[in-house]
Amino acid sequence: MTQSARRRSVLYVPATNVKAMAKTASLPCDAVIFDLEDAVAPEARPAARENLLARFAEVPASPGQERIIRVSLSAGGVDADDVALVGRCCPDAMLVPKVDSADMLREARAALDARGGQGIALWAMIETPRAIVRLRDITECDDVGLACLVAGTNDLSKETGVPLPEGRATIAQWLAMLVVHARAAGIDVLDGVYNDFADMEGFVAECRAGALAGFDGKTLIHPRQIDDANAVFSPSAEAIAQARAIVAAFARPENAGKGVISVDGRMVELLHLDIARRTLAKAG
Repeated sequence: MTQSARRRSVLYVPATNVKAMAKTASLPCDAVIFDLEDAVAPEARPAARENLLARFAEVPASPGQERIIRVSLSAGGVDADDVALVGRCCPDAMLVPKVDSADMLREARAALDARGGQGIALWAMIETPRAIVRLRDITECDDVGLACLVAGTNDLSKETGVPLPEGRATIAQWLAMLVVHARAAGIDVLDGVYNDFADMEGFVAECRAGALAGFDGKTLIHPRQIDDANAVFSPSAEAIAQARAIVAAFARPENAGKGVISVDGRMVELLHLDIARRTLAKAG
């Protein structure tokens, strides 16, 4: 499996679309979510599973690009056939939709482990009111290998009856809660999709708002959104230069063991060193 240091651009691809799946390895997105849930009708899932089996058997992971499979739900839990497929494909992670409790994650973990998926991480879709009010329990479920939260903004809007106007002010408080709980748990968090892939100006504006709010990246519905997401969620050249200067300064022998030093006339603490290292990790 490939572990990506960055999750700026995460593209959904329906597992029924063989042509689209064939292109993913050559795309510059940081991760691909092969979808067996919303984008696939129930009657089409057997064929979609076969598509994924062939894809993972025949095409190795692209360096630096994570592969995730989003499973569907059945009778209140993850679909057993989907989980069995994930165990056979061995992607980097299994994305569980409509997670609304820690127990749901534990059940998904147990089901995946029973299918030989012990090394596969879990990602959780947060897309219901119940999930929002239980975020602490979900993110503190530290025995399941939870690596990332994914905002399901369309479903949040649907389930709450709250519209999504330009700027998404109606759900800003919920998105902020996702970021805070993800940071407290030390995991990544991804913003929801932008539905109009022809409106690149609106997409970039929403990416910038998401980056400012603290999201690590954005989930995408079309390849044309990849480059802009990568650009917005990457540190600027100035930020990279500052981070390199801080790391280099703390590495000097005369600064060994110091908690506060001067860098370019500024007082810099160890917390700034941690931020600088994260910045460089995001820069790749």
